This record gives sequence, C-alpha cells and structure tokens, in this order.
Amino acid sequence: MAEEKFYPDRERLVQVLAHDCACALQQGISARGHATFLVSGGSTPEPVYRALSKRPLPWSQITAALVDERWVDPSQRGSNQAFIQQCLLQDCAAEATLLAMKTSHATAAEGEAECERAYARLPRPFDVCILGMGADGHTASWFPHAQGLAPALNPQSEKLCSAITARPSEVTGAYTERMTLTANAILQARHINLLITGQEKLNVYREALLGSDEMEMPVRAVLKQALKPVTVYWAP
Repeated sequence: MAEEKFYPDRERLVQVLAHDCACALQQGISARGHATFLVSGGSTPEPVYRALSKRPLPWSQITAALVDERWVDPSQRGSNQAFIQQCLLQDCAAEATLLAMKTSHATAAEGEAECERAYARLPRPFDVCILGMGADGHTASWFPHAQGLAPALNPQSEKLCSAITARPSEVTGAYTERMTLTANAILQARHINLLITGQEKLNVYREALLGSDEMEMPVRAVLKQALKPVTVYWAP
C-alpha cells in the first residue's frame, strides 16, 4: 500500500515534495558522490521542478534522466526533454546533467537499443523518481492496452527502456509513439513519488487501488507492487 501525503493546497504540496526530493538527492550525493533524478513531464510537476531549480544543491553531481518521452525532436512541441531543460535545468540546477531519450532514429523501436545502453550506464539504484498519472490510469508512457505495454510491465524483464505505441486518445493526442522506462527501471529507484492533483485524479487513483488489471490501468504496476514503497502526493 502506498503512503499518502495529502495537502489542503498545491502550494504546500510543492514545498513538501521539493524538500523531500532535495533531501533524497543530497543523501545520494553524500553516500555515493552522485545522484540520479528520474523526471516526468507534464504541467503538474512543473512548479516542483521550478522550486527545486532554485535550491543550492551540488547540481553538477546530479543527473536528471527522463522517465518517458514523446518521439519528437527537442525543438518540437511536446518534447519532455525541452520541458525539463526549461523548468528544471535553470538557475542553480543549470549545472545538472540531462539524460534524454530521443535519439536520431526514425522510430522509438529503432532507438530503443541506444536508449537502453545510455540508461544502463547510470549508477543504480536510482535516487528519486517523480511520476504523474493521467485520467486514463497511465503513468510514465504506460498507456492502457498500448502496443509494447506488456513487455514494459513484465516483472521478469531486465530491460530499462521500452518503445511504446499508445492507442490514440484525448490523453495521448497526436503523440502515440513513445519511449518509456520499464517497471523494472522505475522500481530500482529508492524513492518513488506519484504526484497527482485535483478531485478527478484522486478518483482515478482510488479506482486503481480497487482493481488489479494493469493493462486497463497501468499505474497499478506501481501502486500494487510490494517490492518498493511508493509515496502519493495529492492536493485539490
């Protein structure tokens, strides 16, 4: 069962989550000289990243690595790489390293091996992972019944990265071709934080807790596993 940290307003949530992430990153640096921060895109975590970017951490010893990516160039709309550069790797955090997912390959499937090699070079376990959740119950780029979802969620898989082709929906928009970290990768993070806001997302979260079908609501692969604790941060 996930630990729930629910707050009366988003400002308080941002303050607490930014503090918790900063502490975990600092602990990783103190213990091993380096920390890895797995980061998701989206408007919900943006204020957390902006708050973190102003914290005087030893950012040159931190690698921010994408949790998932739309298969678009950084100059195009929808790029998580560009988003993280704009809202996290600023101010104090400008000295951090960013590990992106988009390669020069035409498709995510063709770029999967290169992405896998890049992520395999990161020291493990990872320190902090921030996940979001969609109204369809997806997290990372694990979309319901997507092509490639079953291998990405396979608990026996040793892969870190997986190409995904989502079914077109209001949530995916035009961006159905993705690269994502696998469940194996995310569960190698010391601190897994699921960030959600609003009543609709709270209802989706509660629905996910009630069922077990991961193909229907892939966020269950994080919430229902017993290997690693998960902290859920929510505010209205």
